[in-house]
Formats: sequence, structure tokens, C-alpha cells
Amino acid sequence: MTPWAQPIAPVHSVGVSAFVATLPLVTVLGLLGIARKSGLVAAGSGLLVAALLAAFVWRMPLNLAGWSIGFGFATAAWSILWLVFNALWLYNLSVRAGSFNRLREWIELRASGDPCVQAVLVAFCFGALLEGSAGFGAPVAITAFLLVGVGFQPKKAVLVSLLANTAPVAFGSVGVPIVALASVTGLDVMRLGAEVGRQLPLLSILLPAYLALVVGGTRGLRRTWPAVVIAGVSFAATQFFVSNYWGPYATDVLSALAAIVATTTLLRVWTPAPLVMADAFSPNERDVSADPSTSLGMTPPVIPSERSESRDLHAGSDLEIPARAALPLRDVIHGMLPWLVLSLVVVVWTHFEVFKKGQIPMPIPSLHNGVIISLYGKPYAAMFNFQPFATGTAVLVTTLISALLLRVRPALLLQCAAETLRQLRLPSVVVFFIVGMAFLFNYSGMVYTLGAALAATGVFFPLVSSFLGWVACFLTGSDTSSNFLFGNLQVAAAQQLHLNPVLLAATNSSGAVAGKMISPQNIAIGVSTVGLVGKEGEVLRSTFWHSVLFATFIGGVALVQAYLLPWTVP
Repeated sequence: MTPWAQPIAPVHSVGVSAFVATLPLVTVLGLLGIARKSGLVAAGSGLLVAALLAAFVWRMPLNLAGWSIGFGFATAAWSILWLVFNALWLYNLSVRAGSFNRLREWIELRASGDPCVQAVLVAFCFGALLEGSAGFGAPVAITAFLLVGVGFQPKKAVLVSLLANTAPVAFGSVGVPIVALASVTGLDVMRLGAEVGRQLPLLSILLPAYLALVVGGTRGLRRTWPAVVIAGVSFAATQFFVSNYWGPYATDVLSALAAIVATTTLLRVWTPAPLVMADAFSPNERDVSADPSTSLGMTPPVIPSERSESRDLHAGSDLEIPARAALPLRDVIHGMLPWLVLSLVVVVWTHFEVFKKGQIPMPIPSLHNGVIISLYGKPYAAMFNFQPFATGTAVLVTTLISALLLRVRPALLLQCAAETLRQLRLPSVVVFFIVGMAFLFNYSGMVYTLGAALAATGVFFPLVSSFLGWVACFLTGSDTSSNFLFGNLQVAAAQQLHLNPVLLAATNSSGAVAGKMISPQNIAIGVSTVGLVGKEGEVLRSTFWHSVLFATFIGGVALVQAYLLPWTVP
């Protein structure tokens, strides 16, 4: 069979063709961000538009289009959803077994009465642990609620939680965004994780200080700088080391645990000077919202997933703020146990390359080397590497070990699995549609048409690269979806501009973390647990310029790496 060559300008002009190629992306982003349709409708519509364009504009043979979508579905099922299912199962298990609440209580007890320290320990450190293990909206929902419980104004609590939910996002849900980026670009997952782990630590080390400034101003930062420095340095150093040497999977969990331990250890020997923070607390609002029963008097919050579907991550969990009583060491160990086991298993799994054992390469019929990338004159490989011991299996092993150590009954373990399946029922369909669309977008040649057009931005593209991820995450609410939509577009543009594709693909994911704080989905999650439903616009206005500043910072880092320090890219 003669390979099919992708047309670069099927509408006779690269500019016009690039405009047409944006229609699937515009469809998804427009339906999600403007029309406020569900992720299922948006992703399904995007796949349909991409299929029509591939068949009737790019003239892609129907069998190749079908195999492209099928290849995407297979990747979604094993590389993404298997990992997500087991990570969420572990999280649900920790909640049902009481382990999660013990860890939360311990962190609350360790947080001093200073609001700046509370913001760092609860929103930044504990939020990062939630992002690394559960993701999908849990960090903002839970940390905003906890901050209100210790006396923050609801608006301030949501703002702080949204700002803190940035640096860990690219490694969230046990590294799913990086896995997604690798699957859609064909680049090595370890190199991508390492590059993101060289960009985001620069943000991570500054973020606790930024939170202290937002909460307490310059006086608050001066008063709490030891805790701010310890939290930022311990998190950033661990984030860099783990992502560069052990992979993206346990990066958030280990970084969060390191920051929690380091900061709470400091607080045993050091306490900030007391100061009343009028801008952090309001007596009127505190009387109303510091009582958890008031916040929970609403309809129980339903936490949307990053892909705009809804699922209740807190089913069966008790979010009431506990009485302040010292926790015995046994309870502290019980609270940390699942995350320590996860860290150990993933590190061992990666170090001994267990994921490569029993690997079965499967060439996709007709599609493998059946498409020519006309932009480079090279055949396009389509090889599905089935790995029975993929990282998702490592998380499954963690779940089973944790169940044994926590002495969870088999019935409860299976109940948690069933709950997880229920939570992922609709989001999984969204994942199939969005990944299928991304693979069709790549193999049809639409992404290379867009890449050829974007090359016109020239030397400023690394900055643009950050804002592409920012826009996609703003509209989809997901770093993972941003990577699926624009990951390979970044690679195509990089090759046109003779830049390192790993740098620009990673910048897409790093830039996306800044867009999450202004995502309507993420804001809706934050306001749902603190009684601010209907005030989403006010929250968006309070986070917008912070978001632009963060995205510009990441773009600036990418510019420096591209032209001044190219040796820093793995």
C-alpha cells in the first residue's frame, strides 16, 4: 500500500488552511469555555468536526482516519485511564479508611495561628499532596474549605487555594498530564517530565512567598520568611530531583511530603511573632463561615473533574473541622502511610524499569508508516506499546499494599473500586473522545499545517508557547486536556523554528498551570465549598492578573532556555 502524504495547505494557502485546522480546537474550547457545555458534548463535537475535516478537506483515507481514532482510544484506555482509575481508587480508599482525615488533622494542628503560615501549609503543601494523588478539583475544594475553617474570609480562601494550585498541577494525579503529553507527541516521558521539573521549581520556590504577600503583605512575608523559605526550597528541590531522576509519577506526592515534614519540623522550634491580620480575617464573615456546619449546610458539593464532568470526590468523607487535640504518632503514620507506600513503589518501579517488563509492541494496521509527514518527508510511526506493568499497575500495587497495611476489609476495598468506577463513568468517555480527536488531528496533518503557520511568530514563540497552554487550560480546566490539544502543535512549531521540541512541549504543560486558576470549572469548585456560589466573576477578577504574571514568568523561563541556556533542556 502506498503511504498517504499529509497535505500542508489543502485550502491552497497555509494561512487559510491553518485557520480551518483550528476549527476542532475552537469547537472544543468554545463549547467548554463560552457555551458552558459539558465536556462530553464538547469533546464529542470536536472529534466529529476533526473527522469531517480529515475526510473532506485533508482528504485522509477513511481507514487511516478510523485507525487514528482507534489508536487514540487504546492510548486513552491504558496509558491514561488505567493510571487515573488506580490513583483515584487509592485516594478513595484513604478517605474511607480514615487515613486521609488523620493526615489532614495533623497538618491543621501543625499550622500555627499565623494566616501566612496556614496558607503555605494548607493551600500549598497539603494542596500539592491532594493534586498529586487525586487531582480533578479536590485540592481547591478541600483547601479553600479548610482555610475558611481556620478563619479566612471565603474570597481570600478561594484566591489563596487557586494561586497555590499551580506549581503542582503539571505532575497531578500521579503524573497524568506528562503521560498524556508523551502519548500525543511521541516524545520520551522521562525527558518531558525532567524539563517540566526544571521550569516549575523556579515557580515553586517563589510561590510560598507569593502566597504570604497575598495574605499578609510585606509585613506578613517578613514575619514568616523562615517558613516560606523552608516550604519553597524543600518542595522545589524535591520536585526537581524526583522529576529528573525518578520520573513524573511520584513528583507531587514526594515534593508535598517533603515540604510538609520540613515546614512542620520548623514550626516545632520556631513560631512567627503574633500579628492581627485585618486583611485576612473579618469578624463578621468569620462568625458565619468559620463554622463548618454553615458551609456544609448547602447542598453537598459536587466537584467537577478537569474534563468538565461532575463527580463527588468526597462521597463518604467527613470534612468537618476536628477539635484541636494532639494526634498520637500512630495516627500520624496512619495518615501518611498510603502516600509513603505510593512514593516507595513508584520509585522502585521506575528505578528498576519494571514498566518495561513484558512490553508488547503492536503496530497499528495500515496506519504504522502508512502516513508521510510532508513537512519533513518522513513516515509517521504508529506503534502501540502495551505495557502490562505500566505506572497504573504500580499504583494498583500501592492500593493493595495500603489496604493490607490499613487493615481494610475486602468488601470496603471493592466498594471503593466501585465508587471510583462510578466517578469516572462519564469523564472516561470524555477522555476517549479528546484523545481520539488529538490523534486524528496529528495523523491527518492538521497539526503540522498549524505548526507551519505558527512558525511566523519567530523568536518569540517560546513565550507564545506558554500562553497556548494557558489559554487551553483556562477553557478546559485541565493541564491534561491542554497537552492533548496543543502538545503536538508545540512540537510541530518547534521543528519549524529549529527549537528543541521537548522544551516547547514541556512549556505547554508548564504554562497551563497558570491558566488553571482562572478556569471557570476550577473557580466553580472553589466557591462551591465556601458558600460563594454566584460570585465566580469576582473570584476570576481577583485571580486574572496573577495568572497572566505566572504565564509570562514561565514563558520568560522558556525564552531563556531556548536562546541563552539551551544546555538546560534534557
